[in-house]
Amino acid sequence: MSQSPAFGPRRGGSPRGAVGAGARRNESQDYLLMDSELGDDGCPQAPLPCYGYYPCFRGSDNRLAHRRQTVLREKGRRLANRGPAYMFSDRSTSLSIEEERFLDAAEYGNVPVVRKMLEECHSLNVNCVDYMGQNALQLAVANEHLEITELLLNKENLSRVGDALLLAISKGYVRIVEAILSHPAFAEGKRLATSPSQSELQQDDFYAYDEDGTRFSHDVTPIILAAHCQEYEIVHTLLRKGARIERPHDYFCKCNDCNQKQKHDSFSHSRSRINAYKGLASPAYLSLSSEDPVMTALELSNELAVLANIEKEFKNDYKKLSMQCKDFVVGLLDLCRNTEEVEAILNGDVEMLQSGDHGRPNLSRLKLAIKYEVKKFVAHPNCQQQLLSIWYENLSGLRQQTMAVKFLVVLAVAIGLPFLALIYWFAPCSKMGKIMRGPFMKFVAHAASFTIFLGLLVMNAADRFEGTKLLPNETSTDNAKQLFRMKTSCFSWMEMLIISWVIGMIWAECKEIWTQGPKEYLFELWNMLDFGMLAIAASFIARFMAFWHASKAQSIIDANDTLKDLTKVTLGDNVKYYNLARIKWDPSDPQIISEGLYAIAVVLSFSRIAYILPANESFGPLQISLGRTVKDIFKFMVIFIMVFVAFMIGMFNLYSYYIGAKQNEAFTTVEESFKTLFWAIFGLSEVKSVVINYNHKFIENIGYVLYGVYNVTMVIVLLNMLIAMINSSFQEIEDDADVEWKFARAKLWFSYFEEGRTLPVPFNLVPSPKSLFYLLLKLKKWISELFQGHKKGFQEDAEMNKINEEKKLGILGSHEDLSKLSLDKKQ
Repeated sequence: MSQSPAFGPRRGGSPRGAVGAGARRNESQDYLLMDSELGDDGCPQAPLPCYGYYPCFRGSDNRLAHRRQTVLREKGRRLANRGPAYMFSDRSTSLSIEEERFLDAAEYGNVPVVRKMLEECHSLNVNCVDYMGQNALQLAVANEHLEITELLLNKENLSRVGDALLLAISKGYVRIVEAILSHPAFAEGKRLATSPSQSELQQDDFYAYDEDGTRFSHDVTPIILAAHCQEYEIVHTLLRKGARIERPHDYFCKCNDCNQKQKHDSFSHSRSRINAYKGLASPAYLSLSSEDPVMTALELSNELAVLANIEKEFKNDYKKLSMQCKDFVVGLLDLCRNTEEVEAILNGDVEMLQSGDHGRPNLSRLKLAIKYEVKKFVAHPNCQQQLLSIWYENLSGLRQQTMAVKFLVVLAVAIGLPFLALIYWFAPCSKMGKIMRGPFMKFVAHAASFTIFLGLLVMNAADRFEGTKLLPNETSTDNAKQLFRMKTSCFSWMEMLIISWVIGMIWAECKEIWTQGPKEYLFELWNMLDFGMLAIAASFIARFMAFWHASKAQSIIDANDTLKDLTKVTLGDNVKYYNLARIKWDPSDPQIISEGLYAIAVVLSFSRIAYILPANESFGPLQISLGRTVKDIFKFMVIFIMVFVAFMIGMFNLYSYYIGAKQNEAFTTVEESFKTLFWAIFGLSEVKSVVINYNHKFIENIGYVLYGVYNVTMVIVLLNMLIAMINSSFQEIEDDADVEWKFARAKLWFSYFEEGRTLPVPFNLVPSPKSLFYLLLKLKKWISELFQGHKKGFQEDAEMNKINEEKKLGILGSHEDLSKLSLDKKQ
């Protein structure tokens, strides 16, 4: 047998002359040695300095990063030097006959041979590697040889145990994983929290596959890999050993660790975050590591959705993980076998199921799912059935009735609304009062009240349906001494009813802001519509101001008892104005402003009907599609405004010098430019808008070109693009119409599940005896807490005084003792 040099080529295996007491350490041939590194000439270099992971380390984070770069550079140099023929070099030059036989026996599962060689061949190197750089333990694990793995694990100084563990986890070999975890290396549990990259920085080959490092990602720990592979038993075993997946820091975290990782290798930092989130979002880890997997999955899905909008380069990865968390909670609902299990998932705690007022489940997890828009979870049949049972609370028989019966019930509630309000005021705990507190009855009562409000708006304009008899230039009054404005600005009984509804709505919105908080209230788009709708209040305030000023002017007229009419009297300017016809009013007159705001509020009031449309299966998807269309229009407006403003300013600059020199006033002012281009979108502008009365053909031709390009761009390109966007959004809703409608209906239902808001507008303005009773209870509680606080303060003061007296006595006693000691010493 020929002898090889003491330091041969780095091919793996142990050199033949390296077996013995004076031989060089050659366990795994990773050559990421603890104390030395071979140079190009095969000679050992000086020991590397100590860095971050040992007690003697004094280096900074920059030194730690420099060391990592040095390790990676050495690997690249070795790969470049040895070439691809390295894998196919003759094994006999690096392995002895015994080592070849040992590796073959470990690979093919020859247990007797392995046992015999481990017992009899004391000079055998159990860490020798084949031409692929794998030792006996790695080969045995890769081929699922449990007995050989157990035999090898009994040997001391066994290397690459961590890589064998990761390999067994990736292949799902549960019994081998349990055997490896019983190795002394995992006794303290620190190895389970160490990633391959940390092992490399410690000059450790624990997780190494060959001399070039780990076969897995450098930031993957055993628990993360097990979660990635969905190995429930292995995850459970690792959790029992104390392994956990650390949640990544916030994306905008500025700690030293995050700053260093982001600075030296931002890509690896991002990939490590994604790998950690993949483990956290794994159903195996969610179901085994969390006491409340539903809450954990919902919060994690929202966090991942937020990260998808922040880290655009990894958007698809984060969205996929977010969807995985949502599918997990949906899968849990699929596993429910009875109502109790459904309530446990929706509420989160079986003991808290009846924590809501009047014994109604609080459904905290379902609220969170609606907030995070987990639509499949909310639209799940088990969830919808639970919601439906709460919706028809105290009216379970109505659930199976036909649509005609339900319509009659709604009509009866609308007609008898004042009587139902009286019953609830004086008997809130009666059977009818409990029915009124039910979600369905609250919805019907509020819908009926809003319908009556819309009817009042229509009736308020009914006297002008056939045209008003009062022309803009007329000032007719009921009597000779009455100012014209006293007739137009006073309130009718219909308007007084509308004002009462508006005040009730304002009070309801104030209560909603109080219960939800300003932040939650403003995030709901329907509340923004309510704010616009309540511009009616502002319009009535302006109308009241106009009436108040007219009344002051009328009082001046009424003070003159001798005055019979206003035809032959000279009025002051402050009085004369209120007797002028409408066409002479100032543009900023409060009554004119009031009428403009009122018109806007009427439009918004009728659009508020869309809020209750999701209750119906036919109109609900249409309303959802309409809402999505509005969002598309707002997105489109960015490009639209950019193009529109460009052409408006360009055409204005071209024709602003030709005021009075054109066939019409188009483009001569900014206002006229806006009107012309806006109505051109709908084909209502004429071509002659660009024609000049003078012989300036160049300007006129430029105008023709710009106007033609504008029409092509806006009408043919952008409008068709908007139509395509709307069609796409509608198709998305149509493809998943059932889920979208049930989710929107659940949001509507939930707004009526909360306790309170039983009486609709305007009956909510009258405080009920129940409200007064609750107010008295709160006052009593507040007063008792106040007195208890004072009493507690007196007790604390007394105790503090007692303690201070004891301290003083103790100080005096110590002084007496010291004086006695001093006397004794003197004597």
